[in-house]
Amino acid sequence: MIEGAFKVNELAARDLMVPRSQIEAIDISRPIDEWLPEVIESGHSRLPAIMDDPDNVVGIILTKDLLAHFVEKEFDLQSIIRPAVFIPESKRANVLLRDFRANRNHMALVIDEYGSISGLITIEDVLEEIVGEIEDEYDDDDDESEIRIIKAGENPAWRVSALIELAEFNKAIGTNLDDDNADTLGGYIANQLGTLPHNGDVFDINDLHFVVLRADASQIHYLFVEKRGSTTQIEENGA
Repeated sequence: MIEGAFKVNELAARDLMVPRSQIEAIDISRPIDEWLPEVIESGHSRLPAIMDDPDNVVGIILTKDLLAHFVEKEFDLQSIIRPAVFIPESKRANVLLRDFRANRNHMALVIDEYGSISGLITIEDVLEEIVGEIEDEYDDDDDESEIRIIKAGENPAWRVSALIELAEFNKAIGTNLDDDNADTLGGYIANQLGTLPHNGDVFDINDLHFVVLRADASQIHYLFVEKRGSTTQIEENGA
C-alpha cells in the first residue's frame, strides 16, 4: 500500500482511466425502457448520460435515482441527471483523489487536448492503484458468466453470454438451434436477423424471447433469454 501511494503521485488520469471504447454510457435520447436493461446489467452505481453522440455527455445518472421510474406516475428523467466532472488527461492521480474526496465526486470524464472524451475514471480506479484490486458482487465470475438462470417455472429465463457455444446453449436451454455458419449464440442470432442487434433490442426466434443486455459496434456480449410458447418465425420488436 505504501508503494502504491508513492506510485499514485507519479501517475496521471490517462494512466488509470477506462478508455473511451470501454465506457458504458446511457443514450437518453432513446426511450427509458430501451436502455434500462443495460443499466441493470452493468451493475454500476452511476453511468454517464449522453445525447446521441458519445462526446455529448449531459451529466451523470445514479442508478438508485432510477427507482423513482417504477413508483412515480410522471417520472422526470431530467430532474435526476447530475452534473458531470471533466478533467484533462494530464491531471495527477493524487490531485484527482483529493478532489474526489473534497467535492464528494466518484466519477470524472477525461478529455483530450481537442476536448473530446478519451476515457472515464472513478475514485475506485485511483484507490485500486494504492490498495490493489477491489472486487464487488457485480464483478464477472468466469465460472458463471456464460449462462445463469434468472427464473424457473413455465416460462424460464436466463442471462446468457453471446459467446456461449451453440451446442452448449442447446443443451442447457433444451433447444435445437442449428447454423452451419455459426458456432456461438451471438453468431447464430446475427445470421438469423441479418444484422447485428443493439443494446436494448427485443426480438423472438422460434419459442425464445431475447433482450440484448449489452452489445457494442462489433459484437453482442450478453442477452436475456426467455422460453415461451412456440412460434414459427422471427419477429423483431427492437429499434
